[in-house]
Amino acid sequence: MILRAYPPKMTAEEVGAFVKRVYPQSAVFKWRAEAVRPGEIDVRMAVGNDDLRPGGTLSGPTMFTLADVAAYLLVLAHVGEVELAVTTSAVIHFLSKPPLGDLMAKGRLIKLGKRLVVCEIHITSAANHTLVAQATVTYAIPSR
Repeated sequence: MILRAYPPKMTAEEVGAFVKRVYPQSAVFKWRAEAVRPGEIDVRMAVGNDDLRPGGTLSGPTMFTLADVAAYLLVLAHVGEVELAVTTSAVIHFLSKPPLGDLMAKGRLIKLGKRLVVCEIHITSAANHTLVAQATVTYAIPSR
């Protein structure tokens, strides 16, 4: 449920191109913004053997990275081109063991303030659509 309609300022393609221009090293994370809607974003992250931990499951740092990237893209899509938006807090709950395969993140704005943006991120396995992690991420927006 979205409490308020938060119209996006950028499309998925625009926010992806902006981040790749100002933060080119982020390409190592193999993410793609797939859709932006009012107050929401969908992000896919390709994962492979390099992202596995002992026991054959995807690592926590891989899922945490997706949560933070999805929150960053969500914030940018709704506030515009603000390079220096930064994470101020993040809490993640790992819920189930994902199989090897791409991960999907659905981000939702909880609050879009002048200085702080609070997001909720649900991460699912693209293979079986199981919810594997839930995160709450807060970003600080620098003064313009």
